[in-house]
Amino acid sequence: MKTLNILLFALGLGWSIQLEAQEIRALDESPLDLAVFRPDGRGTVPAARIIYSRPMKKGRTMLGDKVPYGQVWRLGANQSTEINVYRDMTFDGKKLKAGNYTVYAIPAAKSWTIIFNSNLYTWGAFDYDVSKNVMSIEAPVKKAAETREAFGMAFEGKEGKGHLLMAWEDVEVLIPIAY
Repeated sequence: MKTLNILLFALGLGWSIQLEAQEIRALDESPLDLAVFRPDGRGTVPAARIIYSRPMKKGRTMLGDKVPYGQVWRLGANQSTEINVYRDMTFDGKKLKAGNYTVYAIPAAKSWTIIFNSNLYTWGAFDYDVSKNVMSIEAPVKKAAETREAFGMAFEGKEGKGHLLMAWEDVEVLIPIAY
């Protein structure tokens, strides 16, 4: 019994030393973020949320260069952007059933194609499967009042109606939403 206790102590000591040697990585350069659509006011049950990572310009031209026009983009950085739709909703007048989806974009200078896809838990656009597309919409590009360093998304609206805003550099894309 004494030998077993000594062995367990030694194993525990070795494990605790190993834990102390672990380091926490530096902060992600494209931090995870989310936007929640609560059209009935703060603190109410959300109608939707979108989870994405926020890539940064860092002095580069992103749209049309690092994020090429005419190609499928993960609509953020790192893991593909995901949207949770908690009730049936419309995006630009097209109905999307309650559920979880991956969201991609095909950016262009004058409009973006926004794609809702049923293939979840993908990394970037590498796992994009066109056969899993559920819906796509075309959204016009609008010149923003200011240049944004970080890509961002936000829901705006109330009483069951609003917009999903996507913005980066000097570009804004607004998608009308409702339920």
